[in-house]
Amino acid sequence: MKDYNRANIPLAKQLRKNMTPWERKLWYEFLRGYPVRFQRQKAIGDYIADFYCAKAQLVIELDGGGHYTEKQKKSDLIRTQTLEQMRLRVIRISNLDIDRNFFGVCEAIDLAIKDSLPQSR
Repeated sequence: MKDYNRANIPLAKQLRKNMTPWERKLWYEFLRGYPVRFQRQKAIGDYIADFYCAKAQLVIELDGGGHYTEKQKKSDLIRTQTLEQMRLRVIRISNLDIDRNFFGVCEAIDLAIKDSLPQSR
């Protein structure tokens, strides 16, 4: 289990209740039924990851329009680097990709999980 800031738990719960349309779509149409368990709005370190798969050590972050300002890009880069220092793989997906290429997004996540899991012998 990854360390987390307990102060983030109430916010994580609120975010789970108020998911964005893109988070809702990815969760209900793909991740919730995926054979490897995912959690949504998971507190990790000082952050709250949109989606987290402990078994694959994978974080999925959905980025809306606000993530493309210079300030937010810098903040997202620091967040990604911090999570990677915890030995997590971070995948960033734009809301536009969810809208326009949902099947491709699901395939990319599936591949990332399969690449992250130990191979059965």
